[in-house]
Amino acid sequence: MDDRADSDRPWLGRLAGRIGIAGEGATYVLIPVTIAALAIVFGADWLAIIFLIAALASALFFRDPERSAPLIEGVVLSGADGRVCDLGEGAPPGLPDETFRRVSVFMSPLDVHVNRAPVAGEVLAVTHTPGEFRAAYSDLASLHNERNLIVIRDAADRRYAFVQVAGYLARRIVCRVRPRERVFAGARIGLIMFGSRFDHFLPMDYRLTVAIGDRVRAGESVIGELQR
Repeated sequence: MDDRADSDRPWLGRLAGRIGIAGEGATYVLIPVTIAALAIVFGADWLAIIFLIAALASALFFRDPERSAPLIEGVVLSGADGRVCDLGEGAPPGLPDETFRRVSVFMSPLDVHVNRAPVAGEVLAVTHTPGEFRAAYSDLASLHNERNLIVIRDAADRRYAFVQVAGYLARRIVCRVRPRERVFAGARIGLIMFGSRFDHFLPMDYRLTVAIGDRVRAGESVIGELQR
């Protein structure tokens, strides 16, 4: 599976992949570039500069760098770039009868916003829940904000839950995986536009390896390891 591709417009996804941005951001880059080109043709250089700056800002926001997941068994990787803003225990929205260890990562507008699978396994469920758009770093964001729940089962039959949470500025959550699909650790699974949050729910037999305030990278940073 080409996890960069935009399922609705695969050609656009492939083009975006060649220039190192997420497929969902291609139109946000191509439109201002096209307008800038037309402005140059008609001699409006000042207008061209404005739209080229807009295109550059969009390209930086939707950047999608290559990552190499560490080949370590029994670990959970971060699903997002950003700062660890909260740690705890509890049940993810949608799975009220189970207790997990929770790691929440806040993504600022300057972070890479492509999300990656923290573990390898089979996608059991994908559930989107409409909601509010509170500040993503708020403790109540994962309960009240618009969100997307992804449940994955690994080869040892352990279940993990991951929640893409919209923030104050985020108005679109993109999820690229579907139930019964198999993913590998570090695979691109979606993105959240602008400031947002990614909550990881790990089985209780994991110990957390990060602290509040730590910076993490999607698909590379280890946030939990299986207790032997």
